[in-house]
Amino acid sequence: MSEAEKTSKPGFFKNLKSEFKKCTWPKKEDLVKQSALVIVVSVLLGVLIAGVDWVIRLGLTALHIVS
Repeated sequence: MSEAEKTSKPGFFKNLKSEFKKCTWPKKEDLVKQSALVIVVSVLLGVLIAGVDWVIRLGLTALHIVS
């Protein structure tokens, strides 16, 4: 390990810590609302994709392409 690598690691973590202090973290209420929204949208999208898949499979079965 070179001398430059030895001295850069503590500086890296010091800079990382100072950068994290600059971040604005969401409030708990905002985080809960956004997480719930992501879950609801994901479930709805999954249901939509499953519905489209079911309709396509129904159509292919009617055409005797898929048994």
